[in-house]
Amino acid sequence: MKLALHSLSLDSIAALPERERRLALGGLALAAAILVFGVVIPLDRSVAHAHERLARKRADLTWMQGVALELAASAPPPASTGESLLVIIDRSARESGLAGALEGSEPGGPGSLSVRLAKAPFDSLVGWLARLAQQNGVSVESATIEKTDTPGLVNAAIVLHSG
Repeated sequence: MKLALHSLSLDSIAALPERERRLALGGLALAAAILVFGVVIPLDRSVAHAHERLARKRADLTWMQGVALELAASAPPPASTGESLLVIIDRSARESGLAGALEGSEPGGPGSLSVRLAKAPFDSLVGWLARLAQQNGVSVESATIEKTDTPGLVNAAIVLHSG
């Protein structure tokens, strides 16, 4: 049973004995099924999923661009009260309930202040930093935050810079 694949055609298949013809046709059908179910269909699904993801991402981008313009237009500018950075930090820390955690502060250069907090509630700390940025234009230049033995409390060394 020698069958040269390079000379396989419909005429050569028809010339084969019945048993070999069935095997050849079965092999061709199996190869076609493997090609369709193993390559074409998974590839088609992958392309369809990629198109769906791309459409979602484009819709998200369009939404974000529209909202960004709206947010930029509605955001109040940071208040310029003329207070020193030290006064702003001290007052806002008291308002945020962090006065007891505030261990000290040192000037770090023009417009910056290094602040140390011990056993500060993490959620309060993050909220405080967000309010400083939104209300006073104070940004975090660098921060080192370490966990303590008490869950939810952290020690922090933060360098703040007035905008």
